[in-house]
Amino acid sequence: MTLHDSDRATEIRGLINGYRVTQAIHVAVTLGIADLLIHGSQTSDALAQATKTHPPTLYRLLRALASANVLRELEDQRFELTPLGECLRADAPDSMAGWAAHIGRSYQWQAWTGLLHSVQTGETAFQHIYGTDVWTYRSTRPEESAIFDRAMTSVTVQSSAAVVGAYNFGRFQSIVDIGGGHGALLANILKAYQDLKGILFDQPHVVAGASTLLEEAGLADRCQIVAGNFFESVPNGADAYVLKAVIHDWQDAESIRILSVIRHTINAEGTLLLIERLIEPPNEGQEAKFSDLNMLVNTSGQERTRAEFAALLEAAGFRLTQVVRSGMYSVLEALPI
Repeated sequence: MTLHDSDRATEIRGLINGYRVTQAIHVAVTLGIADLLIHGSQTSDALAQATKTHPPTLYRLLRALASANVLRELEDQRFELTPLGECLRADAPDSMAGWAAHIGRSYQWQAWTGLLHSVQTGETAFQHIYGTDVWTYRSTRPEESAIFDRAMTSVTVQSSAAVVGAYNFGRFQSIVDIGGGHGALLANILKAYQDLKGILFDQPHVVAGASTLLEEAGLADRCQIVAGNFFESVPNGADAYVLKAVIHDWQDAESIRILSVIRHTINAEGTLLLIERLIEPPNEGQEAKFSDLNMLVNTSGQERTRAEFAALLEAAGFRLTQVVRSGMYSVLEALPI
């Protein structure tokens, strides 16, 4: 085997074994390791005492994460956060703690074991394995629903600054965030545009946890919380309707149904804004293309190209007018036809 062949094998082995790092990070976040290291380094024994874990075994976890540059190991089995590890703090501006806590849950991993079934049949792996859809599964398991909601807030907080910076929301007076979870995106928009009022719209069990975030942001008087089902109706009277990472959860028929409900409600001068990942040209855009597989496994949805989004919008009575790139997401602006 040549050196070149050895390098290739090492690189592909790193990809193959990526699940190990994912689970190690998940466990560290579940234990709150990064939050315990906010004020400086600690020994693995002290961290084990704080987390009520087995000291020698926790050390094995921590040293593995140090080899992946998530932590840094010092003398006497002391550990500190690296700049990468700072992103696992719950209070970090770019925190990924919520996502890490969700993505390592056992039901998520089990669903991915059905990827082969999905590829062979086109069916959703989650439905095949659990006999129900992922939304019903979580709605009957409050702990999983809460972890998922925190994950969505974590991802949205990370991306919302780019969205707010890329698109001008200031020309609107009122905005509805459809499927907006706990309101992380809407809160960032309202904070950036002081004259704008908002409505947060999502399922009852989701918006039940939204008031705390909005109150802490000082936005309770500018944001109304409404519970409902976007397959049936959405709040009326707003200038703009925003859906972030909603349409990618659904197949074309369901997506058109959601958009058609909005089309039935929106004013003739209203604006529809979809915030989604776009599938990029061949050999590019790993984030969106693996997110697409995640949709296949979990929700039966998919990530789409610009042309595919334009076709969905047209089928529901909208015309795609512009696409504004904002980090890993794009803002797709559409107007009623």
